[in-house]
Amino acid sequence: MTIESISAVTLATHDMARALRFYLALGLPLRYGGDSASFSSLSAGGACLNLIAEPTRAWSWWGRIVFYVSDVDALFARAVDRGLQPEAPPRDATWGERYFHITDPDGHELSFATRLT
Repeated sequence: MTIESISAVTLATHDMARALRFYLALGLPLRYGGDSASFSSLSAGGACLNLIAEPTRAWSWWGRIVFYVSDVDALFARAVDRGLQPEAPPRDATWGERYFHITDPDGHELSFATRLT
């Protein structure tokens, strides 16, 4: 038996509509739910990024999700064009990826990367 892949990651949000605006601006298509739903699901390649409404729950730093994308520079430009604020422009890493970080409106850290060849 081996673990084959991650099917989904679920993140809590204080405001579903605000969270969906953020993820839709990054280009993740909505699969299920919507602005007033208590649970929404977005496509992330062959997996899902789920959002669950937790309007009164508090949380602190928990880690980071890394997404591989076909063109990290194009995604960075899209994010900036849509008014999002990544931490810094994409940069090459010694471990063989070009990446940038961004934090969603609920404080969840995301990294978008392309493998360097």
